Amino acid sequence: MSLLFTFLTSIIVSLSVTTDVPYLEIEKAFELNDAQAISMMGKSKVLINVLGKEGVYSQPQASLVLKYFFKRKPGSSFGFFFKGQESSDGSFAIGNYQSQSGEFRVTIHFKKINDDFKIESLTIEAS
Repeated sequence: MSLLFTFLTSIIVSLSVTTDVPYLEIEKAFELNDAQAISMMGKSKVLINVLGKEGVYSQPQASLVLKYFFKRKPGSSFGFFFKGQESSDGSFAIGNYQSQSGEFRVTIHFKKINDDFKIESLTIEAS
């Protein structure tokens, strides 16, 4: 009987969904210059600072801001070089965005909402 209980418990634990910060999805979206995918990973209102111009934007507005940046600075690669420790409050990460016209530092702060990590703020600055 205890073997059956152990077996069922291990199945339940293995099926439980753990939510992580969507690092891979963000890296892929930056590499593809997919502003909409990035904005959809954000909260309903996101603080965005692109090259010194800062504002709080809804997801559709954030998509337009990022789309304008990607149009002016089309990218070729993106990768995180620092990923902060995940906590019950959130996390943050810092990455490099390489475009045809230069390199940019991207800092993203995540807020944990329910079981998901959502982008709370995103900063893009020249390296």
